[in-house]
Amino acid sequence: MTTQKHLGTKALVGFIAFMNMFVPLSIDLYLPAMPEMGSHFQAGSLLVGMTLTAFFLMFALSIVFFGPLSDKYGRRKILISSTVLYIASSLICAAAPNVYVLIAGRILEAIGAGAIITVATALIKECFTGQSMTKILAVTQALGVIAPMAAPILGGVLLTFTSWRGAFVLLAGLGCVNLVLSCLLSETLPQNSRYQGKLLQSFSLLAGFVKYKRFFRMLIMFAMLAAPYMAYLAVSSFVYVSYFGLTAQEYSYYFAVNSAVAIIGPGLYLWLKKSFANRQIIIISFVTASISGLLVLLAGSMAAITFLPFTFYNNVCIYKHFTI
Repeated sequence: MTTQKHLGTKALVGFIAFMNMFVPLSIDLYLPAMPEMGSHFQAGSLLVGMTLTAFFLMFALSIVFFGPLSDKYGRRKILISSTVLYIASSLICAAAPNVYVLIAGRILEAIGAGAIITVATALIKECFTGQSMTKILAVTQALGVIAPMAAPILGGVLLTFTSWRGAFVLLAGLGCVNLVLSCLLSETLPQNSRYQGKLLQSFSLLAGFVKYKRFFRMLIMFAMLAAPYMAYLAVSSFVYVSYFGLTAQEYSYYFAVNSAVAIIGPGLYLWLKKSFANRQIIIISFVTASISGLLVLLAGSMAAITFLPFTFYNNVCIYKHFTI
């Protein structure tokens, strides 16, 4: 393990776990407030949903970009600068005068969050080995399930005290905590271990993965499985609050239940693995996802309680295929 001058082992583990919560908090914390945001800006669900779509897109690109960047310039510099960006963009979102400024703020917020997650992943590899690394990975995976459950509930509670802007103020506050911890972090990537070539060359290495047809096909398949869940995130608050008439707090409970079902994913995969190959499991997943989507169309509009179980499978699929 890399020695840290200011952070002990437990503090470093807590720091890494804290950073891995940024993305689910950035996505799910303000979901209960989306209908309120639409009313405030007099914008439709499409425009408000763009605050999520833009975040997803830029987050994905940010991970690709900041991996090579941190390999060349070190983890600490990238982490500090990206955290400053995250704080500033969260404050822009909190003070946004219109939905377009909010979308721009979310784009910048996604870039910062992507860099933070990239560095957090690198820290696990560089600071821990063997069983210690396995335990840290288990902790981060657990948070990947717990944070999406807790974030909308926290967001719903916030709405009883403040407006939707309070969610972004809270995110900025969490960013400030991350900034303090980032300043206490000692660099984990020595100068002689950094990428010495030109930055553009490192990006060209990433493009080489496209040549691996099997990898590319798997990437497309998993993206297709993730698409329905991303769509659910973008519209779920409008469905539950505007269509079914639930309060923001009630919606947060429904969303938390849906997220909790994700825990089934890895266990279901291990059970199916005893009898089926990965290829067969993927086919089963697509068939079941299609049936689930059909049930949503046929019976999902009856009531919130019928819409909920038919959306379970999308969440199970996402976490099950992370295991594959």
